Amino acid sequence: MDAGAGMLEVSSLRLIGAAVTPAVMVSGCGMLALGLDNQAARVSMRVREMVREWRALPEGHARRAVLREEVAVLDRRHALLARALILDYAALLSFVVTSLLYLAQRRFSVPEEAPVVSFSLGVVLAGGIALYTLASLRLSRRAILLEKRELFEEPPASPKS
Repeated sequence: MDAGAGMLEVSSLRLIGAAVTPAVMVSGCGMLALGLDNQAARVSMRVREMVREWRALPEGHARRAVLREEVAVLDRRHALLARALILDYAALLSFVVTSLLYLAQRRFSVPEEAPVVSFSLGVVLAGGIALYTLASLRLSRRAILLEKRELFEEPPASPKS
């Protein structure tokens, strides 16, 4: 085997490695999307349960105010999860484009920087996903604190004679 053929093989392996790295990120984004979608579905289900409970309570019942607050908090949480999911799919697309750009470099005159920019965009989007998810967790805690406040601030029941 001559030196030129060896260089071609190493070059091909580098190209494949460069194309596969974003593919691994695509897989990670897919798993993340599944988790985010499950969280958003659970929040939606909880909001429906709370609204059902709110409707069943009589006007002026103290629990209605807490439910209204919690639904508002969970609505904001759902919006954050939806934004994180949108960023996740954008990151996934960015990583797919990165792979395509690396593979296209052999055939077309794709600037060397193009796949790097595309991959970097995906990483920035992944950072945005993390920020939205952290904000969502903060709101989840707030909803729990509302329940806790209601539980511990209710006046004790009067003793029965």
